[in-house]
Amino acid sequence: MLSSLSALSPRQLLAQALNFALVLSTAFMLWKGLSVATNSPSPIVVVLSGSMEPAFQRGDLLFLWNRGMDTQIGEIVVYNVKGKDIPIVHRVLRRYGGGDKPLQLLTKGDNNMADDTELYARGQDYLNRAEDIIGSVVGYVPFVGYVTILLSEHPWLKTVLLGMMGVMVVLQRE
Repeated sequence: MLSSLSALSPRQLLAQALNFALVLSTAFMLWKGLSVATNSPSPIVVVLSGSMEPAFQRGDLLFLWNRGMDTQIGEIVVYNVKGKDIPIVHRVLRRYGGGDKPLQLLTKGDNNMADDTELYARGQDYLNRAEDIIGSVVGYVPFVGYVTILLSEHPWLKTVLLGMMGVMVVLQRE
């Protein structure tokens, strides 16, 4: 592998590095484009727990849409709790307000016994639709998200995969 790298001229090595940067920047631009189109900071999420079974299983990949702000009872939403980075996928149990008043939502996982008030930030009894909701689920692909779960549970896999991608791009000949 190192002999292949040393066989490349500096110009070829630079071209391969630029190809790798192009791949990464294209993925980033696609993600940002999806974010703008869906009005969601995270247009695609992975189910990390079994709290929504049987509707969604751990590892399902969910597609979100955040353009419609009139969330209904029974709709499945993804929200972030203030101070925590992990999005939560649960169903709307109750709604309060709307119209002139800010829409507030109470959620619950299908597989949970109680509503989510214990999960919300301290002093928060309901989710504010405009501030806390990332989006509503509009579609899903079963089990595709297990790759993400593996990468989050085993951080060293990220380094290995990125390294392998980099080596493959550099060693690829045009």
